[in-house]
Amino acid sequence: MAGVIATEQTNLAAVSLLSEARFTKRICFSNPQVLVFVLTFAPGQELPKHRHPGSTLVVHVTGGSGVVVADGRETPVAAGDILLVEGEEEFAVRNTGSEALVLLASLSPNPSDPRYAQPVG
Repeated sequence: MAGVIATEQTNLAAVSLLSEARFTKRICFSNPQVLVFVLTFAPGQELPKHRHPGSTLVVHVTGGSGVVVADGRETPVAAGDILLVEGEEEFAVRNTGSEALVLLASLSPNPSDPRYAQPVG
C-alpha cells in the first residue's frame, strides 16, 4: 500500500535460514502484543509437539509443503495456506515435501516465557 510507513521491517528471504542439521527459527519482531518469527525446515525435518498456552498462533505457509498436526489431526499444508491454532492445542510440523518448508508465524499475545523468543539452529 502506498503511503504506509512501517516502524519495523524485515525481509522474509533474509531470515529464512535453511540448515541440514535441524529446523531453524528466526525472530522478526517481538513486543508484548505479538511475537513474529520464521520457521524453516529442510525435507524430513520436524518441529516436535508443543503448546502455546495463553496465546493464539497464526501460521502462513510461504514456501514448500508439509503436514501440521494440531491435537492429533494431521492437515496437509502448502505455500499460500494460513492456519489458526489456539494456544491449548498441541501443535507439530513436519516437512513431507522435497524442498524447504517456510512458515511465517505469529503468537499473540507474546508468551511471557522468554524461551519462545529464542532463535533455533
